[in-house]
Amino acid sequence: MKPVLRWLALLGLAILALQLFFVLRIGAMAVLNPQSTAFERSEAWRLATQKPSFRWRQQWRAYPDISINLKRAVIASEDDGFVGHEGVDWNALEKAWKKNAKAEAQITRKATADAGKSKPATKPPKVVGGSTITQQLAKNLFLSGERTLLRKGQEMVLTLMLEALLSKQRILEIYLNSVEWGEGVFGAEAAAQHYFRKPASELAPLEAARLAAMLPRPKYFEKLPQSAYLSERANTLVARMPSAELP
Repeated sequence: MKPVLRWLALLGLAILALQLFFVLRIGAMAVLNPQSTAFERSEAWRLATQKPSFRWRQQWRAYPDISINLKRAVIASEDDGFVGHEGVDWNALEKAWKKNAKAEAQITRKATADAGKSKPATKPPKVVGGSTITQQLAKNLFLSGERTLLRKGQEMVLTLMLEALLSKQRILEIYLNSVEWGEGVFGAEAAAQHYFRKPASELAPLEAARLAAMLPRPKYFEKLPQSAYLSERANTLVARMPSAELP
């Protein structure tokens, strides 16, 4: 029994040390800009091995140097309760869970009805997320893209750390400078230059809305700039932007 307890104690210490490491890293971000995120490093490695000549695009811009239009558009699109919640929007998570459960039930019923028929396999339901901007930042900064309960639990812990140690403005600043906007395109400045040939500080409302509309699937929409959905979504966000509350 003693060896088991010893291993459990060592495991507990390792977990505690890891959390302390995260606390120190996040605390430093209050004054130091992160050089890269776990997701960026993963993408850089993939591009280096698959497309060695590919040019990486990213340039840090301070919060005041990012268009207020983009800040409002991203909040309206990704997390309209950003200023008010403490990192996790439980109402959004509940709505996402119900929507996913309903979609899965519909797919199951259809698969049952089609059983025995010579029809193509039923597509899996589209998973709807309920993650806040802070949760997305926590995942991108430190975690892998795998979907496990352990990773989700660590994401929640990191989210609370970010909210406790950084201001809402700083969280949004880091997010806007590190979020992916296309193949090797990271951050607001790189996105503004890549798509509109202008600095992030000069983005017009519709331009900002189009960038925000891309965020769930940036690589997909990079290849479909004339997408009808992208245009419709951007127009919807333009209408919602004036009510988006900024930190």
